[in-house]
Amino acid sequence: MKKQIVVALSLLVSTISFSQKSELRDAEKAIKTGNFADAKSALQLAESSIGNADDKLKAKYYFLKGQALYANGTASNDDMDKAVESFNMVSEVEGSNNGKYTEEVNVLKSQMLNTLLTKSQAALESNDYVSSTMGFEKAYRMSPKDTVYLYYAASTAVSGQDYETSLKFYEELRDMGYRGITTEYTAVSKESGEEELFDNVSLRDLSVKAGTHISPKQKKTESKSAEIVKNIALIHISNGDNEKAAAAMKEARSQNPDDLGLLISEANVELKMGNKERFRELMEEATTKDPDNAELQYNLGVIAAEADDVEGAKTYYKKAIALDPSYADAYNNMAVLILSQEKEIFDKMNALGTSAADDKKYNDLQADKQKLYETAIPYLETTLKLKPKNVQSAKTLMNIYSALSMTDKFKAMKAKVEELESGN
Repeated sequence: MKKQIVVALSLLVSTISFSQKSELRDAEKAIKTGNFADAKSALQLAESSIGNADDKLKAKYYFLKGQALYANGTASNDDMDKAVESFNMVSEVEGSNNGKYTEEVNVLKSQMLNTLLTKSQAALESNDYVSSTMGFEKAYRMSPKDTVYLYYAASTAVSGQDYETSLKFYEELRDMGYRGITTEYTAVSKESGEEELFDNVSLRDLSVKAGTHISPKQKKTESKSAEIVKNIALIHISNGDNEKAAAAMKEARSQNPDDLGLLISEANVELKMGNKERFRELMEEATTKDPDNAELQYNLGVIAAEADDVEGAKTYYKKAIALDPSYADAYNNMAVLILSQEKEIFDKMNALGTSAADDKKYNDLQADKQKLYETAIPYLETTLKLKPKNVQSAKTLMNIYSALSMTDKFKAMKAKVEELESGN
């Protein structure tokens, strides 16, 4: 009697095994013809008994399920997640022995990742920040070694003003010690005279060899850790939680006391919290740490200008120019800073009456305005010399030449503006 029971059970197991194989064959055929709905149906029939199958059959089941769900890249977000889970199960079942499906799974996961990144980038370009954020996060979860995708997700969430999500991602990046340092390859375009960034060293070198570019350079980008901590702090500030913002900066600075980027970030945070005196102290500390850094002096100028410290900003821009006479943005910002004082003069002029004394004040203010324009001209002219296609600088110069009755220069600059705007 016992033998009969054993035989009966053996027959049952064989029947189940045969049924599974049949359903998996049906799913495989459906996938090959692109009929993913039928493939899913066949796999659903096999699902209930797959737990009792051997590892080879399990691996095949999860491999086919992943393919059916992925549907050659047409999968929904939910199915994409499930497809990744299924492919991960293949690796789990086959282990590290490079089983029958492992290599194919790796190829498919690579395709899925590329599809996901393409969709995420397209969503970003169309300002669909929610979809882009979700896509970049999924890409990171699919390929955890590529931490830059989580950084993209955090940045995109900020663009979409989803600060809760961006805070979560930034804190995750901070906790894993993400730095995001990469190598940039640049060369100067002969046509525009401007430095251009290339995707890789090969493309840059080909352009130099072809003669379209000169002055090839490569440099390491700055660590993004300071930016990440700063953004964490700024999100806390926007949430009205200054204590958390200060704590985030304090912790980061204590761990990296010599990090200049963090020092500048802390100055930014103090400024956002309205602590102008502390902001000024930190700025002075930054300049003593690296006094010969033109880019630092420029950035300090930008921050000082944002804090309405006009004289301080001028000092920093002048230092940046002295350290690097080819720093076009420093010249441009210096001109913008000088011209920003024009509003105060206009306000004073508009407030005057019609008395003789007021007429005299008006003429004095008119002279001040003219002197302001004359001071800005050399900075704008140098900007345009260093960046010949800077149409905004050209327009500003054109208007200043007109206001100062510099007819010949006005006509020449007007022609240049028209040329730049026409794209010739």
